[in-house]
Amino acid sequence: MTDSTQTNKAQPSENPHVIALEEACGDSEVSVFRNQYRVVVPAEKSFEALSLLKDRGFDLLIDVSCVDYLEYRGAKHRYGLLYLVASTVGQQRLTVRVFADDPEPTVASVVPLWEAANWLEREVWDLFGIHFTGHPDLRRLVMPEEFTAHPLRKDYPLQGRGERHNFPVITRDQS
Repeated sequence: MTDSTQTNKAQPSENPHVIALEEACGDSEVSVFRNQYRVVVPAEKSFEALSLLKDRGFDLLIDVSCVDYLEYRGAKHRYGLLYLVASTVGQQRLTVRVFADDPEPTVASVVPLWEAANWLEREVWDLFGIHFTGHPDLRRLVMPEEFTAHPLRKDYPLQGRGERHNFPVITRDQS
C-alpha cells in the first residue's frame, strides 16, 4: 500500500499534452497521482492553455470549480480555479489549475471553447466573485440579484451579514 501523498511512477514528461502545455506556457508545476495529471498554468495564459487542450482532443469540459486558499498554510495565491477536461476519444483526463488574487480576481472565460462553461463560470462568479473576462452573460445564478456578496469566500461570515432582512417575504399563496 502506498502513501496517498506519493505520486506514481509516471513522469510528467511522459504525457504529450503536458509537454505541449509546458512549451506553450513555459515551465508549469505538474503533479501526477495514479496516472492523473494536474498542471498549473498562469492566469494570463489560461485561455491559450485550455484552447491548446481543446485542439489536442480534450472535447469535454467536466467542471469549473474554485477553492479559496485564505489562511491556508503555504498558499501563495488567494483563489485556485480548477478546470477538469477530458478527451472522450482518447479516454484521458487532465486537471488545469489557474490562480487568481484579490482585489479583482480575473481569468479569461472559456465559453468560446466549451459552451458548458457558461453556467459553470456563472456559478463560480456568483459564489466566489471571480470575474471571467469575455463571458457572454456574467450574472447571478444561485444567489438573488440583490445579493452583494460572494458567500463561499472564506472571509464571508458563517451567520451571513444580515442580508435576509432586505428580501421580501414570499408566502405560499404568492409562490
